[in-house]
Amino acid sequence: MKSNNKLKIFNDPIYGFITIPNSLIFDLIQHKYFQRLRRITQMGLSYLVYPGAHHTRFHHALGSMHLMQKAINVLRFKGVSISKDEESGLLIAILLHDIGHGPFSHAMEHSIVNDISHEEISLQFMKKLNDEFNGSLTLAISIFKSEYPRKFMCQLISSQLDMDRADYLKRDSFYTGVAEGNINSERLITMLNVVDDELVVEEKGIYSVEKFLVARRFMYWQVYLHKTGIAAEQLLTRILKRAKELVQQGEQLSCSEPLNFFLTSEVNLNSFDNNTLAIFAKLDDYDIVAAMKVWRNNKDFVLSNLCQMILDRDLLKIKIKNKPIKTSELQMHHNALMHKHGVSKEEADYFVFSGEITNVAYQSKKQHINIQLKSGKIKDIVKASDQLNLKALSKPVTKYYMCYPKKKM
Repeated sequence: MKSNNKLKIFNDPIYGFITIPNSLIFDLIQHKYFQRLRRITQMGLSYLVYPGAHHTRFHHALGSMHLMQKAINVLRFKGVSISKDEESGLLIAILLHDIGHGPFSHAMEHSIVNDISHEEISLQFMKKLNDEFNGSLTLAISIFKSEYPRKFMCQLISSQLDMDRADYLKRDSFYTGVAEGNINSERLITMLNVVDDELVVEEKGIYSVEKFLVARRFMYWQVYLHKTGIAAEQLLTRILKRAKELVQQGEQLSCSEPLNFFLTSEVNLNSFDNNTLAIFAKLDDYDIVAAMKVWRNNKDFVLSNLCQMILDRDLLKIKIKNKPIKTSELQMHHNALMHKHGVSKEEADYFVFSGEITNVAYQSKKQHINIQLKSGKIKDIVKASDQLNLKALSKPVTKYYMCYPKKKM
């Protein structure tokens, strides 16, 4: 009988060939939970701004794992002890770090589930897979939860210079065509080392770190916080919120069974059991798009118009300002919409609203990126760098937005 070769390779447009390092990781990639990530867009609705941004969480997870392989090899070469079990744990933890994302990546977290982050759902998936794979993910879960005693391993998964960020900045830059975000992740990884169980970057890599932080700032303003992308994501969140509201009022909305479950159920962290997880695992972008195509013809003014706006890319107008939006400005657009279409204040709130966005490239108070000077001394990147604007990058910049319908609505 022919045995299945599990040491496959993927051809990735960013890094070239990505190798699957062992049979356990092959089986995890083949699992239906992970294959679902092929149907979860990495950047939500950003393709409405950048047409090339159709890459998925599947791409990103494999890319992050590839960079983790490189990081492990670099650290071992520099004398850092990493066992085979620890290597496997690191690779599994980074491979599955985003497995809990819902449709369009972030929309679910703010609409039809209550206060459950994708990290918490990722952990639920990992625990379920650990049961299926006879405890093989126990070490990976410990690293993912930042409970493993070797701190630098937890930092490789989640920190200000982790393999997640090292991949998504480079990958999102590639697929959007925004060259300012193109970082040299391989150079950054080559400069990594471990001192006193903490991840450091050798002094000769300081300029790569500076570029990384500046690129992160550019990508947030130009891509992740692009005003059209914000308007689109707000619309999607409101579509799901309105659909849930109508269903709770007794209306029957045509949609897939998994989506219907979350519309008809109050789901929070305490009620997110294995049955809920199994249903969540069947939910992806396609459920939402298919539902919107049906709901655009719904008799409800709010739901039908919100769906049409996204499907036809005829979005709300959005203005971004440096100061909070005046209540009088919002009220003017509220009144105009209510008068023109005879809708209530609550219905108008779906189309006229304000919010704020914050960009901080380096959270110096939360975590540090430490530079190892040639003398052996460890310094925070802000103090080690001669780039004056790095200090500015560690200060949050908040802007305020207002959305309202275009005149032709």
